[in-house]
Amino acid sequence: MRRFFAVASAATALALALTACGSTESGTTAAATPAAGEVLKVGATPVPHAAILKFVKDNLAAEQGLNLEIVEFTDYVQPNVQLDDGQLGANFFQHRPYLDDFNASKGTELTYVKDVHLEPLGLYSKKVKAVAELADGATVAVPNDATNLGRALKLLADNGVVTLKEGVGTAATERDVTANPKNLTFQPLEAAQLPRSLEDVDAAVINGNYAIEGGLKPATDALVLEKAEGNPYANGLVVAAGKEQDPRVAKLAALLTGPEVKRFIEQTYSGSVIPASGD
Repeated sequence: MRRFFAVASAATALALALTACGSTESGTTAAATPAAGEVLKVGATPVPHAAILKFVKDNLAAEQGLNLEIVEFTDYVQPNVQLDDGQLGANFFQHRPYLDDFNASKGTELTYVKDVHLEPLGLYSKKVKAVAELADGATVAVPNDATNLGRALKLLADNGVVTLKEGVGTAATERDVTANPKNLTFQPLEAAQLPRSLEDVDAAVINGNYAIEGGLKPATDALVLEKAEGNPYANGLVVAAGKEQDPRVAKLAALLTGPEVKRFIEQTYSGSVIPASGD
């Protein structure tokens, strides 16, 4: 009798295991392919990323059988942390250089899928109306993460405010400033804090999304603004390595780079956010 129960239990366990694996003729498992209509949870910073995703969710997703859940973040770290640990299926807030630096420093394996738009970095001030008006010894707030700090210093160098060590480009730090005619003091701050810092500093280099959230209009309010042509800082869709072929991700990437979203970005942000021209 005991032998019968042992055999029966083993058979039941094997049946359950096979059911759970859900083997298919192609050799893949059911778990590897999301069920139709399964929610894709996407992390994003509010503007413009979550706003663009909401446009997709409200106007385009249902027709493609795409079920989106948008999770908003106010920083640049948690969307990647939660993507890495499986709480998110994708995120949409960052450019490739930031992702590369994050992967290298945190040991994560996150993969860039496709460019969607560019948010030009700009220099803003509530105290002066032109770069030439910055006083000797003025304080300029800059992003404190490595990729955006270098990007900010390059923006200043491209507009004659400082000179950088030859060839350093967007990898620049304060140590690479070789000439600083106005004796500017740089104050690194978390990117999200930069719009609020305008009351306390002479000027600040602010990421486009945070500028818009702070009520600024990059196309008209920036003292100087990054050029779009040849700019490597387009923001795009990111997933955990191995999830690039998820059909939900493919549908979302196609919608985010389609003509409807391009038109939405152009009409909503009037040059402060620029649709990407390619992958």
